[in-house]
Amino acid sequence: MRDLKIPGQRHPEKAHRPDTDRLKKPDWIRVRAPGGQGYADTRKIMREHNLTTVCEEAGCPNVGECWSAGHATMMIMGEICTRGCTFCNVATGRPDTLDVFEPGRVADAVQKLGLNHVVITSVDRDDLEDGGAEHFAQTIRAIRHRAPGTTIEILTPDFLKCAPEVLETVVAAKPDVFNHNLETVPGLYTEVRPGARYFHSLRLLQRVKEIDPSVFTKSGIMVGLGEERPQVLQVMDDLRAADVDFMTIGQYLQPTPKHHAVARFITPEEFAGYEKSAYGKGFLMVSATPLTRSSYHAGDDFARLRAAREARLETA
Repeated sequence: MRDLKIPGQRHPEKAHRPDTDRLKKPDWIRVRAPGGQGYADTRKIMREHNLTTVCEEAGCPNVGECWSAGHATMMIMGEICTRGCTFCNVATGRPDTLDVFEPGRVADAVQKLGLNHVVITSVDRDDLEDGGAEHFAQTIRAIRHRAPGTTIEILTPDFLKCAPEVLETVVAAKPDVFNHNLETVPGLYTEVRPGARYFHSLRLLQRVKEIDPSVFTKSGIMVGLGEERPQVLQVMDDLRAADVDFMTIGQYLQPTPKHHAVARFITPEEFAGYEKSAYGKGFLMVSATPLTRSSYHAGDDFARLRAAREARLETA
């Protein structure tokens, strides 16, 4: 993937490690290069509909596996983000105006791919009064119209600079899963997410459940950024206090030498320990592996999530 370089992109120097000093990836984090007919077919549909995917923009390590299976996480509202998070490879700058035809193109692509479950995410759009809330809602409604059998998961920004009411616009469109990632522990926010606020994001997730308790809520963090285990366990407690159903935990991978350095690679055994702890704290679903990403195996996970809720209600 190309290295997007936008004037004014912000990455604190103290987070950088010289390229010659970057940690070597262990065997458990290595993936096969993308390719094959399924991958080519998915890529063709994305290009024909002039759509952006976070799979490409964020340099996801699972793009080959997911695209080969016809799965892609679509990124709406452009390729330029108004934030400068030091972990993210999406370009920072001044975004273009919203494309009013994009929701329809997304819905067409979902229909052509024959998706049972789709994930829709976006860049941060602090330049918009509603942060893009209405655009999310329009996209959800368009997919419902063109592909009524498809379940919809959204991965939203934090709407930090917007009126609280904009969240109701998104939730009223009835996504099946509302995901907003905390990304890291609160102690690392000033380095990793300088434009975000930890407790605002927690409250956002909590409010989704207050607005519509039937919507599944989901959040995730990366590990290997320099956090300690007790901090991760505290994030779990905070998410459960906000009534979040599903937590994901994955290994952070440094996109380029300009981004926040990998402090260390977490072992599969440690991930298994995190998963056990999270289930013990009451999450309906947990995905904690080195290659876990928010939308990785999202369709299968949604089916398991729904089954877990039904089982819990039966035993309540």
